[in-house]
Amino acid sequence: MLNQVTTAKRKKDFNPHIFLSTIGKGRDMLSFQKKNTIFAQGDSTDGLFFIQEGKVQLTVVSEAGKEATLGILSEGDFFGEGGLAGQPLRMSSAVAMTDCVLLHVGKKAMMHAMSVQPKLSAMFVKYLLKRNIRYQDDLVDQLFNSSEKRLARVLLLMAQFGKEGVSEMSVPRLSQETLAEMVGTTRSRVSFFMNRFRKLGFINYDAGDNLHVHSSLLNVVLHDDDGETATLVSKNPNARANKAPEPPPERGGLPDKDRAKRPSLPGLERRGK
Repeated sequence: MLNQVTTAKRKKDFNPHIFLSTIGKGRDMLSFQKKNTIFAQGDSTDGLFFIQEGKVQLTVVSEAGKEATLGILSEGDFFGEGGLAGQPLRMSSAVAMTDCVLLHVGKKAMMHAMSVQPKLSAMFVKYLLKRNIRYQDDLVDQLFNSSEKRLARVLLLMAQFGKEGVSEMSVPRLSQETLAEMVGTTRSRVSFFMNRFRKLGFINYDAGDNLHVHSSLLNVVLHDDDGETATLVSKNPNARANKAPEPPPERGGLPDKDRAKRPSLPGLERRGK
């Protein structure tokens, strides 16, 4: 009876955030410098990682050698958990975009902790569900929204727009080729829209190696005019021209003006209003 009471008390007192921010049996704190490889595609799986500080880029390479960016992860994100579901090898590579501090949790340690601590299990499942919703939103975004809206959404999500406790909306500067991969468009269109966002004051490059994203970029996401910011340009006194030029054509697919429309863009809402 006493053992049952003690076990119940331990479960009640368990804090998953402390578990994921401290070292212990099967848990190690690791540091990676900027551009260091955390693991490579094809490596054996050996547990998962929880980001304490920094940003991590996940990429995948096809058999033909083409590389694509799967996502940019930040503090509070899990990655590399495929081994918990039986994946023997890493399906992607993870590289530190900035100096990073990561908690590595071995598979056995994580599986055991989740089996005896419902709070940790609930937290992890909630995170996976939210990420699955994000992936579904990404698919809908590709199907229904213009490349300009998709780019604005990617920048806001990478800057953790609306996330509690995030005051500085900055992201490490990515190449236009990488952004084009993430958005699903051409580098020339990314260049065109990034220049337009900068002229409108939605973004700036005056933060060292970081790109600063202003909350006003949400206007592009919420705009109903096929994602084009011509109206926003004409209303902005700081814009260099009253009428924005047309972006370069996109290879393949429908022009932005011919894409199907939907009421709103998933994954982002007007916040703080």
